[in-house]
Amino acid sequence: MSMNMAASLARGDTILCTHEPRFGICNSPSLHPGQPLRCLVQTRLRPSVSISTRHQPIRRVEVLARAADSPSSVSKAVVPDEGFSLAKVSFGVIGLGAGISLLSYGFGAYFNVLPGSEWSALMLTYGFPLAIIGMALKYAELKPVPCLTYSDAQALKETCATPILKQVKNDVTRYRYGDEQHLDEALKRIFQYGRAGGIPRGSAPKLQMIREEVTEEGKYCLVLVFEAKDLQLSDFEQRQAKFASFFGPGIAAEIGKGEDNLYEVKLISNTTPSASS
Repeated sequence: MSMNMAASLARGDTILCTHEPRFGICNSPSLHPGQPLRCLVQTRLRPSVSISTRHQPIRRVEVLARAADSPSSVSKAVVPDEGFSLAKVSFGVIGLGAGISLLSYGFGAYFNVLPGSEWSALMLTYGFPLAIIGMALKYAELKPVPCLTYSDAQALKETCATPILKQVKNDVTRYRYGDEQHLDEALKRIFQYGRAGGIPRGSAPKLQMIREEVTEEGKYCLVLVFEAKDLQLSDFEQRQAKFASFFGPGIAAEIGKGEDNLYEVKLISNTTPSASS
């Protein structure tokens, strides 16, 4: 066998090796002296597969790096809402939690299960009304809608957003009590509930979220996203001028159709960065 191998090497033939089936090139040149690189491995896997996949992660990293450094990804970065505000706190949860805590500890102290029996009457006296007030606030509570703000819109907000647009954002992104829905008074006047040419109150659109963005012309825009299962796009389009007049002055309104039963009302500020400066 060794004489045949030597003859094959002398002719320049390729020798198949089976002693190291995991690699594409033989790592034991001592078995084939003088011709270590001529030894190929007899394996079921194609060497091209292992060689091609070796460099694939590098290309992915390069693509992600280019996407992260692109101007479009930077301008469309979302501003995280991490600041604390009292408007984001539910007074119903606070009142209900404090009332139940006082009542629980008061009853425990009254029956000598917990220490502080001399304070049990005081805790029961204040715990009961706090729990009632908390339950009432929780029942009448209207939760804030989510707000999506892009970084380029955040930069234009202070100089280009009108006072009414700022007030609209502050009103819908905080807890409210006693209102059936956000922007209830505005929608009542625009859609004229129960009147001639209006819509039934049960078909009123409901605000789902808001979005702060910049238009292609570089103007600040506050987008109101409504859900209206019983309305059509034409019901919003024929009230486009009413949206502009109610949330004006100094804005233009545009109507768009979103996914499923969602409709977008874009309130675009007419103030440009050059004019404000």
